[in-house]
Amino acid sequence: MSAPQAPESPSSFRLCRLMRPDDANVVGNVHGGIILKMIEEAGSIVCTRHCNTQNGDRCVAALVRVEKTEFLSPVFIGEVAHVSAEITYTSEHSLEVQAKVMAENILTGAMKLANKAALWYVPCSLQNVEKITEVPPIKYASAEQEEEGRKRYETQKKERLETKARTEELVVPPSKPEQHTVGFSQSSLIHLVGPLDCTLHDYVHGGVTMKLMDEVAGIVAARHCNTNVVTVAVDAINFHRKIKKGSILTVSGRLTYTSNRSMEIEVLVDVSSLVEPEIGQYRAVSAFFVFISLDKYNRVMSVPPLKIKGEEEQRRFEEGNARYLQSKAKRASNQESQQ
Repeated sequence: MSAPQAPESPSSFRLCRLMRPDDANVVGNVHGGIILKMIEEAGSIVCTRHCNTQNGDRCVAALVRVEKTEFLSPVFIGEVAHVSAEITYTSEHSLEVQAKVMAENILTGAMKLANKAALWYVPCSLQNVEKITEVPPIKYASAEQEEEGRKRYETQKKERLETKARTEELVVPPSKPEQHTVGFSQSSLIHLVGPLDCTLHDYVHGGVTMKLMDEVAGIVAARHCNTNVVTVAVDAINFHRKIKKGSILTVSGRLTYTSNRSMEIEVLVDVSSLVEPEIGQYRAVSAFFVFISLDKYNRVMSVPPLKIKGEEEQRRFEEGNARYLQSKAKRASNQESQQ
């Protein structure tokens, strides 16, 4: 169920839903992909509403980027997830949405912050999906707030232009791979994009794709650890190409790096068309998911080290280690600034 904000707050939206057994893994932790999907839905609604407050082409907001996202607390079956989304910056053709997820224990009334995320959308005309319409400006509380938003916009724009779809193909593992190797846990799923997955343009919702990516990453992590696993972070996700209704998604995941207590999983989304085979296959999305292993009391456990086979796996491991150290340094810097 969702509850829109009052008319005087057209740039914000709130979506609430009770977490059900089919939202979670076997031990009751809600999948990170469910939360990502709810965040994207709230962002899409608030951006589409805002962009249709002006005269001109009717449009639908499409997700183009999700900044690096960390999962701060697990959400469990029976809790209510409250997703609030607010437009915090607009350029001529894009919108930034800041989203926050609070998890409510409806038995005790206790609330906890589960997730924060920043997403970028562009409005696509209903008459011509390739046409990006203009975005009505929002009112800022101060000039400083607008300037901070502009800096975030320039940064993400530069990073999005510099980020290209990873073109590496997954190597087929041997028939009997050794435990704790990349090939042992590597996993894929195939999904046919149907009407329920799509926007009014008949293109897939970004949240649907992210949910599938999280599911595959979770399978990889669980196979590696053979324990309960949860998502703790997702690297910045750039949507390189649209995915149309009738497409076949092949979502593949493989381990790239393990620290003592975390696993980095690369997830690749390849697309081919069931109804237009002449389009060929293309890489639509790629990202890195970070998972941790939990015991039966939800305490963090150590992760089995990844066994490296060959130069390519070693290269990906070293790149993952660099991302891990960068994230660790950033968290330490943020903690110092808050003290």
